Amino acid sequence: MSKVKKGVYSFLRGSFLTDDESAFKNWRIIIFVVALLLIMISSAHSADKKVIKISELNKKKRELRAEYVDTGTILMRMKMESNIREQAKTRGLQPSEIPPKKIKVTIKD
Repeated sequence: MSKVKKGVYSFLRGSFLTDDESAFKNWRIIIFVVALLLIMISSAHSADKKVIKISELNKKKRELRAEYVDTGTILMRMKMESNIREQAKTRGLQPSEIPPKKIKVTIKD
């Protein structure tokens, strides 16, 4: 067998992890890489959770904004003079036909 075939065969058998005197170094590197991969996967899941929460909060914000605008529109309609006159009529109130007069108060010492 050639050297290249022998190297590939020994790699596929996993002899670099068991037979070699530097097997301990190889295991340390593999464990380090696995730890980095676990950290990367964990941070990706955390980022995904945050993105989902942000989208839910944006949806809730849009709903509350729409409710605020609707409530403001209803309030503006209730404040209109024509609406107030109609409500006063149902209670038996009518606008005054006599214009208001200014009252002056003088204080004498």
